[in-house]
Amino acid sequence: MKNKNKEIKDLVALLEKHNEAYRRGMPTISDARYDELTEQLRDLDPENPFLTNVEPENFSEKVEVRHPRPMLSTEKAYTTEELERFVSRVEKEAKAMGIKEVTYRITPKLDGLAARDDGKVFATRGNGEVGYEISSAFTKGVVAVGGRGQGVGEIVCSLEYFDEHLANSFEHPRNMVVGIITSDKVNEASKQALQDEAVRFVPYSTLPKKVVNGEELVSRVWEITDELWEAADYPLDGMVAEVTDTALQERLGATAHHYRWQIAIKKKGESAVTEVEGIRWQVGRMGAVTPVMEVKPVSVSGATIRNVTAHNAGMLRDQSIGIGATIRIIRSGEVIPKLEEVIKPAQEVELPAECPSCGAELFWQNDFLKCPDFSCPARVEQRLEYWFKTLGNADWFGKKTIAKLVKAGHNSLESVYTMAEDDFQKLGFGPVQSTNLAEALYISKTKETDDWRFLAAFGIPDLGKADSRKLLGYFKLEDVVNVKQEQLIELHGFGDITSHSVTEGIAAIKETILHMLEFDFNLRRTPLVSETESMESPITGKGIVFTGKMEQGSREDMQAMARRLGAKVQTSVTGKTDFLVCGSKVGAKKIESAKAKGVEIMKESEFMDIVNAS
Repeated sequence: MKNKNKEIKDLVALLEKHNEAYRRGMPTISDARYDELTEQLRDLDPENPFLTNVEPENFSEKVEVRHPRPMLSTEKAYTTEELERFVSRVEKEAKAMGIKEVTYRITPKLDGLAARDDGKVFATRGNGEVGYEISSAFTKGVVAVGGRGQGVGEIVCSLEYFDEHLANSFEHPRNMVVGIITSDKVNEASKQALQDEAVRFVPYSTLPKKVVNGEELVSRVWEITDELWEAADYPLDGMVAEVTDTALQERLGATAHHYRWQIAIKKKGESAVTEVEGIRWQVGRMGAVTPVMEVKPVSVSGATIRNVTAHNAGMLRDQSIGIGATIRIIRSGEVIPKLEEVIKPAQEVELPAECPSCGAELFWQNDFLKCPDFSCPARVEQRLEYWFKTLGNADWFGKKTIAKLVKAGHNSLESVYTMAEDDFQKLGFGPVQSTNLAEALYISKTKETDDWRFLAAFGIPDLGKADSRKLLGYFKLEDVVNVKQEQLIELHGFGDITSHSVTEGIAAIKETILHMLEFDFNLRRTPLVSETESMESPITGKGIVFTGKMEQGSREDMQAMARRLGAKVQTSVTGKTDFLVCGSKVGAKKIESAKAKGVEIMKESEFMDIVNAS
């Protein structure tokens, strides 16, 4: 009994430590592993207070606010069997009430900071009963999707924005969000994200949803999960299914921990324990030098794993990960598994002082080690690879091919694009491959592609696809090379930091951009705002969202057409959406939800009529 009590005490202490780190935006283990430890505690001590209470937050500097209705945690299901048990329990109660058919609403489960907004008070979940007043978040620049007073939701960051601007500064969007809410002084990267309206409070009521019966929920759960997952531009960690009938909700009630009419559906990857045998460092195109852990071979999900990603050098430093460390890894569809937790820290952690590719002295930027040399061979390879991947119309230029070209001295785009078939053969490529490479270059120049994709492919810091498209709405591609910081600052979404970074990045490769334009790429030009403002189109200046399967082109084609007519293309329906263009296989509930927000519904054929008439 004494050993069991000690095991329980140690497990609770471990869970409390991991929970505190998660609430601070610095998770030390995955959600799946945290849930696994929680279930271990439940087996040992089902009535333990840690299990019956909502995991607490602690924003000690904030004013406490009592919720009118508890904001509880959510019961979780990782398997179809667990979901079946939930449905069976619900429908047993429904039968007792005389309800013949139960429906369930499925929505994406956001991975952010839970909060409640009644229009006057904006508060975090806290311990479920009492949260913390954080209305200052709106003053800082957090955007309330759908306006104030929309109820319960989460504070999150746009994934597209995070990937383009912040992936080299933060390990996860939640880290940044928590920092914004808890700190009086916001760091520069977060300040820019707020200025660009990328940090948002998303009420659950505004999320894409699907309503199904119990049989569909169980049989199509993973298919529906994939469908809704694709529609969201926010960090997700599963789906939530909840009973739609309010009377049945009342009957089912709640435990002290969660509502019994609601369940979170998650995919659980297989995990394994292994030992770190070495650390390999790789260099990205922006200079970030990141570690890959070489581990003792272990089988996970049917694959033998020898390499595990570690997001940044700071992770190794803070969690004492080095040769000899024992770690738990998880694999849930990824090619390279991720670190789940450190079981036994290493006695010594060695971090490089010099770039493994060019030998330049590294410097710290947040938790990342960075190489300062723009001409570093590894960075050049990454930039060339990024170019072909982003341009998206030329095959054959893979990692090994690019590495061979760079090693032979072809370390710029201009150099690669001057190569002919015989040039590739001289470097040792076979006749067939040389023909394919030369043809791929020709196709990449002659096949039509958007000018914003061409600009984004240069990999200029803080200038991804979305911002490239925005920039080319105000400046012609040929004029972008001379754009000034003060000109960019005047554009919505380009603040002091981004405009400085973009203009500095453009200036650094100005000659490359001009040389590439001389190759006469077949570019589809973005219409200038000044031109679209004079257009007489029903969608000019309007927010538009495309949904369902399009018959007369891809969704990207439709979005390009809309932009050429001056529309503001959006990825999800919000209070700023004017039109929802529907292809086939669009659910009635989605259309009803859009109508409820005052959004006009348009068929694909009606949209094409507008395009053809313009």
